[in-house]
Amino acid sequence: MKVRGERECKECGTRWSYYETGSVGCPACGSLRSVGLDARTEHTDLAVEFDLTPVRNAIDEVSTDELARRARDRTKEYVRRRGFINAGDLRELDDDYLAAIELLHVADVVGRAADLEDREELYFLSLLRGADEGERPPAEDVPPSLRGARGLAYANAVREYRRDVRDWSESRELTGAERGALETLGEHVKRIRMLDGDVEPRTAERLVEATRDLANGLRGDELAFARAQEQLEELE
Repeated sequence: MKVRGERECKECGTRWSYYETGSVGCPACGSLRSVGLDARTEHTDLAVEFDLTPVRNAIDEVSTDELARRARDRTKEYVRRRGFINAGDLRELDDDYLAAIELLHVADVVGRAADLEDREELYFLSLLRGADEGERPPAEDVPPSLRGARGLAYANAVREYRRDVRDWSESRELTGAERGALETLGEHVKRIRMLDGDVEPRTAERLVEATRDLANGLRGDELAFARAQEQLEELE
């Protein structure tokens, strides 16, 4: 969406940045009556805190399935509000978002499991321990039973990121090669989602790497764009 980020309150005259607060409410008096002082700019990255401390504090007090439910509920709001365009600038597909969306999918599996294996529980707890710091377990640590959760999480993350990339690029003249790379990326996302994410964890990681290189390429890094093309071809 396009917003006027620099706001001025009609009631008390306070000026603030919507890009920082994520709210049109005046931070001084709470009034919703304000005016924009700048041009409308694409902005999808709403201000949202991601803190799993309250969930972690309950580890010794509740069952694993209840812990998973709390982690899922807390993470869902963060993922829902996150975007990748900030005041017109395209952000990275960052580890904070990737760790959060993986925790969301893994917690869903763990919360529904009738007979949870120790390895699955430990993997869930490792995500819970560091997801709000952007820490993700390496691909080789993913239990076979959870690789679908990781693959689907990353495919959905790339799908959302690609959507913002397309919005961000509307005001730019993309070359045929750049448009083709974006379309190819979308086809890989569709394929992995059709498989319910059931691909090798390293394949899901390569999808993320290709996405990051493609974004850097669209920002003008020719070497990164060439890498992205090679990675997308290898994913075939």
